[in-house]
Amino acid sequence: MKLFAYAAVALTAMSVAAAADALEDRQNLMKERGSLMRILAPIAQEKQPFDAATVLDALEKMNANAQATTDVAALWPEGSNTGDTESSPKVWEDMAGFQAANDKFAADTAAAVAAAPQDLAAFQAVFGPVASNCGSCHEAYRM
Repeated sequence: MKLFAYAAVALTAMSVAAAADALEDRQNLMKERGSLMRILAPIAQEKQPFDAATVLDALEKMNANAQATTDVAALWPEGSNTGDTESSPKVWEDMAGFQAANDKFAADTAAAVAAAPQDLAAFQAVFGPVASNCGSCHEAYRM
């Protein structure tokens, strides 16, 4: 009986640790995403000069970031909805919708990289959907 109790305590501790790791992982990914948006958005808004190499580098990093969040069940597991999180409860209530939003973001960032924009107009055309994903996801799934 003691063995069962120890196993239950260990399993609970591992679940809490996994949720904490997932929370930290997703926060780091979102911070990186925000820093990349602070590079790309001013260029798209013509507040910074267009530089194809800078844009492509940031888009490639954004795409890698987006691909890292495609397994939302791993980054937003049950039990990671408490603590220092800005994720809305809707994430866990509508995991399929949240997964679809993440998949769309990943597809749009991949398309932006594949386009390899060489001028401002081409960049703005591919960046619009990427930025739109951020806004719509924040409205629906962020507190």
